[in-house]
Amino acid sequence: MTGMVALYIFMLAAFTGYEVIARVPVILHTPLMSGSNFVHGIVLVGAMVALGSAATPLEKTIGFIGVLLAAGNAVGGYVVTERMLEMFKASGARAKTKGTH
Repeated sequence: MTGMVALYIFMLAAFTGYEVIARVPVILHTPLMSGSNFVHGIVLVGAMVALGSAATPLEKTIGFIGVLLAAGNAVGGYVVTERMLEMFKASGARAKTKGTH
């Protein structure tokens, strides 16, 4: 794949992602993003594959940064999901999960 084709695909994906997310109502944004945590896992696997096939030091550096960012994205998605689900528990259930009665 040539650099121009890769740049075109990146720009098309960025524009499409922006348009899709911009049309999501504010009330649905967090549940939608939290529910798509599997996508973050796929990005992490892709970054690890890219890092594994890197040959030059620049490619390895970019791959390592990609793995770090993808891992942070995946962990952050699960943290947001946990916090969001905590809001829907009853007050008594919250106290039991935190170790107090």
